[in-house]
Amino acid sequence: MTDPVAQLPSELDQLPDRDPEETAEWAASLDAVTKAAGPHRAAYLMRRSLQHAEGAGIALPKLLESDYVNTIPTSAEPEFDGDLEMESKITAWNRWNAAAMVTRSARYGVGGHIATFASAAWLYETGFNHFFRGKEGDGSGDQLYIQGHASPGIYARAFLDGRLSEQQLDNFRQESGGDGLPSYPHPRRLPWLWEFPTVSMGLGPLSAIYQARFNRYLTNRKIKDTSNSHVWAFLGDGEMDEPESTAALALAAREQLDNLTFVINCNLQRLDGPVRANFRVVQELEGAFRGAGWNVIKTLWGNAWDELFQLDTTGALIRRLREVPDAQFQTYATRDVAYIREHFFGAEPALAELAKLLSDAKIAECFYSSRGGHEARKVYAAYRAALEHKGAPTVILAQTVKGYTLGKGFESKNANHQMKKLSIDEFKGMRELLGLPIPDSAFEDGLVPYGHPGADSPEVRYLQERRAALGGPAPARRVHAVALPQPEERAFKALYKGSGKQEMATTMAFVRLVKDLMRDKETGRRWVPIVPDEARTFGMESLFPSAGIYSPLGQTYEPVDRDQLMYYKEAKDGQILNEGITEAGAMADFIAAASSYATHGETMIPFYIFYSMFGWQRTGDQMWQLADQLGKGFIVGATAGRTTLTGEGLQHADGHSHLIASTNPASLNYDPAFAYEIAVIVKDGLRRMYGPEAENVFYYLTVYNEPKQQPAMPEGVEDGIVKGLYRFKEGVPAEADAPRLQLLASGTAIHWALEAQELLAADWGVTADVWSATSWGELRRDALESDEALLRGEERVPYVTQALSGAPGPVLAVSDWMRAVPDSISQWVEQDWSSLGTDGFGLSDTRQGARRHFGVDAESVAVAALAQLARRGEIPASKVKEAREKYGM
Repeated sequence: MTDPVAQLPSELDQLPDRDPEETAEWAASLDAVTKAAGPHRAAYLMRRSLQHAEGAGIALPKLLESDYVNTIPTSAEPEFDGDLEMESKITAWNRWNAAAMVTRSARYGVGGHIATFASAAWLYETGFNHFFRGKEGDGSGDQLYIQGHASPGIYARAFLDGRLSEQQLDNFRQESGGDGLPSYPHPRRLPWLWEFPTVSMGLGPLSAIYQARFNRYLTNRKIKDTSNSHVWAFLGDGEMDEPESTAALALAAREQLDNLTFVINCNLQRLDGPVRANFRVVQELEGAFRGAGWNVIKTLWGNAWDELFQLDTTGALIRRLREVPDAQFQTYATRDVAYIREHFFGAEPALAELAKLLSDAKIAECFYSSRGGHEARKVYAAYRAALEHKGAPTVILAQTVKGYTLGKGFESKNANHQMKKLSIDEFKGMRELLGLPIPDSAFEDGLVPYGHPGADSPEVRYLQERRAALGGPAPARRVHAVALPQPEERAFKALYKGSGKQEMATTMAFVRLVKDLMRDKETGRRWVPIVPDEARTFGMESLFPSAGIYSPLGQTYEPVDRDQLMYYKEAKDGQILNEGITEAGAMADFIAAASSYATHGETMIPFYIFYSMFGWQRTGDQMWQLADQLGKGFIVGATAGRTTLTGEGLQHADGHSHLIASTNPASLNYDPAFAYEIAVIVKDGLRRMYGPEAENVFYYLTVYNEPKQQPAMPEGVEDGIVKGLYRFKEGVPAEADAPRLQLLASGTAIHWALEAQELLAADWGVTADVWSATSWGELRRDALESDEALLRGEERVPYVTQALSGAPGPVLAVSDWMRAVPDSISQWVEQDWSSLGTDGFGLSDTRQGARRHFGVDAESVAVAALAQLARRGEIPASKVKEAREKYGM
């Protein structure tokens, strides 16, 4: 026989073989087994050899996929630490009330999801009864990322526990009255219960990884010992198709986050049908996670399958399970036993012989209901193994039936995600299956009743005793925020003074301010600088040696720039989170730090700096997640604006992030022009977010990479800076009756406005006052609040109206943003209004070339101002034509 090793070129061909004859003997033995007992026996022996080698400490690459069986066999399951009968009763009540709540809400057309919790009930109940640590014990408790569509089951458990009333259940998805329940986990809507918003699928798993990582960060920086906190993320197998779901798997393995467990409910169905109709999603996920370095536990089959596996002496059953696609397995769960005998067991003679030994009842039990995710002992064994595993995160792949216990009309049906209610007859069938003492008379009004065994019942006492032993109720959000003292004034004064003759970009001004604030004795250690591999772009390399870049391993190498002053320094207690090229990861970092005041009772001050184009546009969904999670901190869009980032072109030129940011009610958006404005805004932000009357908001600041001389702060402008508008430079009329107008500008555009002010005065005898509009968004927010007050009968004039009241002439607004940004305040400006902006796609050019292209350079501003005055009849129209010719337009 030809040597098979020679036929398979691989990386082994590059390694020296010191005994080719021995190698050939091993290959010949494998060939002999294959010939005598078949390829399946040969594969089995090879895998056993690999398993033995791993146990002996021999370093070998791991197999990425195992057979379609449980990782933990029944014989190896630990003793179950609880009263299974009692827990079954509790789970039955919760299943019933979850289904009842959604069905009752269907009367009002508000919907809800039933099938997800029905499949995952034991995955949650086993955790609540035995594993999930509450916040009333030592430490911070565990962090639970609940699958959004399973929220009815969590509400049902809170109802059984006495934390929710029947009235609140009846107000599911009806919040406007003030006593309702949000559809999904929304901390902003139900802040005492929910910690983490998860229903924007993909963000839950990503955030869970970075939360586990941030827990380690707090420990390594000696801010809080989080070693007793475990992060549990409950996910659907369909959700794993979201790229964010698997984006950070390697990070979790690389940093050995054994404080993290993913529980993936593999009911094989997504919203419209099978997750992997022609494939096997469990096997695919196992390969992906194992390849990324995770510990994988498969909990697929219930105890009923044990008999089948014991009878499978030829391996035919294992082979058949490995080849049946998910969609076909779904079909088995909905067809009769005869169909299963023909289409599953009839695939090969050995299986047909095995089926003869099985009763119809046994086959029905195995194929209709016996899944690992439906049996508390199986789930308990998986959770226990996950907590005991060290050195890597764990993923549990638990197979279930979507819609389990809801009856044949729901179970394994493609449409069950969209099915919002059960009929009375279906509920009665569910009652019998679950063994609940609910009489027929309870249905007389045509509504399905809620069920409760009583506040002093054995079930409720058991539930509460288990939770007390684990540290109190869960999920739960607790806030023990302690106001942070204001930093010393000297950090801000450096920017108040301006830069003199030296030019400095506002990006650098912000970084300089934060660097000084990080030295503050009281609050400096609580700053969390976050950057996605662009620290040098933003001038942050000066922080490397002083603050250090966080790494749980420290620095195991000598950096190439060690002999330089600003060398690349990694440290176990490093303060900077430099995430590599992942804005989504950096934003997940920010969310974890921004909500640490609630999660861990430790207030942190994160600032996340990024290319402004790759913030709201790329990770805007996470900005909403941040708002929902009541996070606080500073997100900083650097190299902002459509025209300030020279040469980079369309996909780097941001002229719209302020428009997107304005849609988020929790985001306070500022576009400062000068360094001192940044100092005032940051100082006020620290007061608003971390002071005695802390607000659940966050800040979005845009800063620019264009070096300019930074003026000293004028007197008395602080209030205007915070509110969004103040007059920076008043025009001096050449003549008493000179035409006059108001120029409003934000960010770097104020320099074009100031130059235009000079052109208008020198060339055309027109006087212009220049205003710094530090926040179009805050001006609009105040104006909207004034309108709302008016509806309540309160007289209130918007700040922008007051500030510009009596200002002569029309108003011309200009910014490096699309015109919709400044135009958002136009209706509250009593003067004639017009605006200039950078609408359209960006382009590669010099700053001056780009500004002339968009018509926002100083000359364009001057011409637009003259045109506005001409329309009002204050200057001849010929002046506008003359100006266009003069300025080469």
